[in-house]
Amino acid sequence: MTFAPSQNGDPTQFLGAKRSLWLISAAAPLIPLLGIGLLLYTGNPLFALFALTVEFVLVPLLDTWFGEDPNNPPAEAVEALSADNWYRALLFVSIPLAWISFLATAWTVGTLGLPLWAVVALTLGTGVMSGSMLTVGHELGHKPNRLDRLGAKFACALTGYAHFCIEHNRGHHVQVATPEDPASARLGESIYRFAVREIPGTAVRGWQLERERLAKKGQTFWTFQNDLLHGYAISLAVAVLLIWQFGWVMIPFLLLHHPVGWLQLTFANYVEHYGLLRQKSQSGRYEPCEPRHSWNTNHIVSNLLLFHLQRHSDHHANPLRPYQALRNFDELPRLPSGYPGSFVLAAIPPLWFRVMDPKVFEWAENNLSRINVDPRVSKQYHARMPA
Repeated sequence: MTFAPSQNGDPTQFLGAKRSLWLISAAAPLIPLLGIGLLLYTGNPLFALFALTVEFVLVPLLDTWFGEDPNNPPAEAVEALSADNWYRALLFVSIPLAWISFLATAWTVGTLGLPLWAVVALTLGTGVMSGSMLTVGHELGHKPNRLDRLGAKFACALTGYAHFCIEHNRGHHVQVATPEDPASARLGESIYRFAVREIPGTAVRGWQLERERLAKKGQTFWTFQNDLLHGYAISLAVAVLLIWQFGWVMIPFLLLHHPVGWLQLTFANYVEHYGLLRQKSQSGRYEPCEPRHSWNTNHIVSNLLLFHLQRHSDHHANPLRPYQALRNFDELPRLPSGYPGSFVLAAIPPLWFRVMDPKVFEWAENNLSRINVDPRVSKQYHARMPA
């Protein structure tokens, strides 16, 4: 299944072929709500597993079934594609839908008296989908206008991750694919070790970057101009209202939901740059980030669920390019599946290493000095190299 330009060269046929399918991205946050609806209609608590099953079973299977779409929009259509507000509107549509699913899950947990396992499954599934909204925060957070940045705040506030856009734009994009970046995974580093390094590391960097920005303006950290505090205030206000409405059961609900959302981003960061390293010049500066410094995948279904986040290579090379215009390149490092399937693989480190380590060595032409290696296991990798 592909969406190639028509043979007669009409770019509008390409735009029309894929344009309506992006509705899938906007509607994806409703997946937990659909599961709740089925649970209420049937009374069967097994439907608490609905969102998890869709994300980590159905989507990888559909990615395998439908395959990849390597085609790019024709050059003459890129300008119109980038300027089309339809795609931007879909981002804003997805934000309230995600909040509706989150609030519906809170209501279900707080009122229905489900078995504990069903409460956990439902919360995990909604947390996964809420974490996917950081993709929307990611897309809008790269844009310079106030409305887009406001939308990014509400997308990130859903999981209490207000520092993400600041850290991502001013931290990750500067240090990506280097040992200095806590959001770039190293060869031989499991997802679990990475999470312990990445989650606090990016939070601290986000706070430091915002503190530095405010200091340059002669302001203290505790000011209304602090973008971090805006997002955290939204999350805190919602938490207080939920506890007031449904009781103390909301505390464990939030303490599970929010970190699960963070882990979605952590898994994405892990697979996006695993082992890849930008080289230093003689001056000691890192080379500019190129498409080859990110793992890419063109799997159709998961890309439609994630607003083309998986065309990550072009995004890092061109951070302001909107999702609908991101391009594929030949000879890019490629993941074996879309993100959901790759997340499942990463959750089992021996399998992940078996699949991905050879890909990293092939990318680096078997030169270990060109790979971002976890220092804790670097001796093991050196021992494997031919004499």
